[in-house]
Amino acid sequence: MKNGWEAVIGMEIHAQLSTETKIFCACPTSFGETPNSNTCPVCLGLPGALPVLNWRAVELGARAALALGLKINEVSIFARKNYFYPDLPKGYQISQYDKPFSSDGILTIMTAERDDQGRPIEWKPMTIRIVRLHLEEDAGKNVHEGLPEVDKFSYIDLNRAGTPLAEIVTAPDFRSSWQAYDYVNHVRRALQWVGASDADMEKGNLRCEANVSVRKIGETGFRPKVELKNLNSVRFMQKAIEYEINRQIEAYERGEEVVQETRLWDEKNNCTRVMRSKEEAHDYRYFPEPDLPPLIVSKEWIEKIKAEMPELPDAMRDRFIKDYGLSFADANQLVSEKSLAEFYEQTAKLSGSPRTSANFILSELLRELNNAGITVAESKITAEKMAELIKLRDEDKINNIQAKEVLAEMFRTGKSAHEVVKEKGFEQISDVATIEKLVEEVIEKNAKQVEDYRKGNQKIFGFFVGQVMKASQGKANPKVVNEVLKAKL
Repeated sequence: MKNGWEAVIGMEIHAQLSTETKIFCACPTSFGETPNSNTCPVCLGLPGALPVLNWRAVELGARAALALGLKINEVSIFARKNYFYPDLPKGYQISQYDKPFSSDGILTIMTAERDDQGRPIEWKPMTIRIVRLHLEEDAGKNVHEGLPEVDKFSYIDLNRAGTPLAEIVTAPDFRSSWQAYDYVNHVRRALQWVGASDADMEKGNLRCEANVSVRKIGETGFRPKVELKNLNSVRFMQKAIEYEINRQIEAYERGEEVVQETRLWDEKNNCTRVMRSKEEAHDYRYFPEPDLPPLIVSKEWIEKIKAEMPELPDAMRDRFIKDYGLSFADANQLVSEKSLAEFYEQTAKLSGSPRTSANFILSELLRELNNAGITVAESKITAEKMAELIKLRDEDKINNIQAKEVLAEMFRTGKSAHEVVKEKGFEQISDVATIEKLVEEVIEKNAKQVEDYRKGNQKIFGFFVGQVMKASQGKANPKVVNEVLKAKL
């Protein structure tokens, strides 16, 4: 770290659980509805309204906890977290405090050092202590609309109030902004993978906060920390942490003190700025929620949830490396999304060519998907159609250039590989006698180049290959063309 300093970073993630209704009432959790339309006496905090726990939130919380290596506690307690904020209608949040739903997690992730452009240089394993994952309700949202000094107005939308959250808190185990970046991406993918959360930061159903401080290497204590909030993308979070690390180091080296405060990331100016001072910890006056009994789950129920868990992405990545001979980088990219991993494995099995399948999916198909802004699950190309294309390529019925063109047409139209090949007349020529005839014609027309080649100008060989491919309108099998040309020349 810079000038003998090191960063000390802890992460907090709030993930909205993928339930259809809120955690303590039957109001829907749908996104983008008319403000204050998805509310009822319970989530509005009206007198006499009593909460009833949504068991689906407990099930999804358990899946999230197991996916992140946490221990599920058989008894946990809901508590009232008391504070005033305009979008908190009751004046308290129902959360968990000293007896959380799950705790004591040990999570191993892969993290990488990056170059100046953020590209991974070398991947290494890293172990993170997750202190707790507890269940709680979300607050509402302050909305500010209109133009400043013209028609600006603010209001409170309580549609989000009461949506179920899993709050995931780590120990201060991160030492760089990129480690935090890789961790949040790991958690985001894991929650999506097991169906616990959509984890879409653009929609606000995954929000992360970073607690950042620095200290001299060798120090064991902690200096004042800064809490970074309103980080609405993983990349902005990484930039904010990096900026804050450098800001604090520079402040200490000037002889200044760093105060404990909350700061926001200013995307426009690429810097953090003060939101509010936080000289002392809030006294939330936690006490057990009197309207909810203890949350009790049995060992048998926990084992049932474990049995229903899918193969996790890191385990699938390692299996792809072992079973299909893929590189770490390729396997890691293929398990970046569950739908992509499943698409690849199905294609590999149907085509019988796992490495060619990986190459085509990661290069050609992903480029089409990224350009269209869709996922593989939304694509017109199924795994069956992709496997058909791979087989045509491996059987030398089409060449590599043609295969790329066929895939682009399949992506656009949804047609099968055979249909596109037939329409474009791409059936590759592999017949030796036919290619010999083409080669002989090219040699006859280019006597001077033949003479140069035979005198030792090996570089001109590519010229002959190009002429034969041109004569065959790109249909000749390049492998056969090379073999015949070498023999004839």
